[in-house]
Amino acid sequence: MDQEIFEKELAMCRKLHHEQKGCHWGKCVTCGVIPLLYKLHKSVIIEDEKEVRKVKEEVFGEAI
Repeated sequence: MDQEIFEKELAMCRKLHHEQKGCHWGKCVTCGVIPLLYKLHKSVIIEDEKEVRKVKEEVFGEAI
């Protein structure tokens, strides 16, 4: 996945999080889309609950 698509997908997650705390994938707190995006873009597997929460907080700009 290239950088442009990665950034667009993260922006969409960020927008939906701030508007309604979720999307059709589910609630942001339990969603796996952000770890999946990191896997596809950066080839990094994020599985640890604390790491997932940290990445989501970075993306959303607030605590989950």
